[in-house]
Amino acid sequence: MRYITVALAKGRLADRAMEYFSRIGCPCEEMKDKKSRKLIFTNEEAGVRFFLAKASDVPTYVEYGAADLGIVGKDTILEEGRTLFEVLDLKMGKCRMCVCGPAAAERLLMHREQIRVATKYPNIAKDYFYNKKHQTVEIIKLNGSVELAPIVGLSEVIVDIVETGSTLRENGLTVLEEVCDLSARVVVNRVSMKRESERIGDMIRKLRALVAEDQQ
Repeated sequence: MRYITVALAKGRLADRAMEYFSRIGCPCEEMKDKKSRKLIFTNEEAGVRFFLAKASDVPTYVEYGAADLGIVGKDTILEEGRTLFEVLDLKMGKCRMCVCGPAAAERLLMHREQIRVATKYPNIAKDYFYNKKHQTVEIIKLNGSVELAPIVGLSEVIVDIVETGSTLRENGLTVLEEVCDLSARVVVNRVSMKRESERIGDMIRKLRALVAEDQQ
């Protein structure tokens, strides 16, 4: 029997995802050993193997078929723009992608003025401003604390993930516009979906039932 390979975004998301896989009959005890140097973890009985990857790499592994399934945040799916099937919202890790800045910057957005936007997510920002708002902006890619950008005058606004908004408030910033809702999603390789439709379909049905149960 061929293994179904699952790529998981490292961190809390992987831990939560493995709880779900355990509940649908695909536990993986060896993944609980945090000291393990192993890269691939296997449940021989279920014919499933798991590996942990940097979130931004998960869609790549899935698109190229190195993984049949992946579990990763919607922000990464949108930013990476890979060709794959998004099949299920796991309703966990919920947050929002937002345009944030000082309250005074709101008028710049309303009047669609040419501004600078700092972000870790240049593709999401570009799509939002160019295709949805039809506002010309200069996008500045940052890798660290983007909240700093409007404070030191690098940009007028930022596009970033907002959970509670406390970091924004502490730095005199606020949510000015919402771009989209985010949460963890299940993505599937397009060829795998056809070739292993029965096994993958069964896995997705069980996961969907669990999500529905947990939402009640």
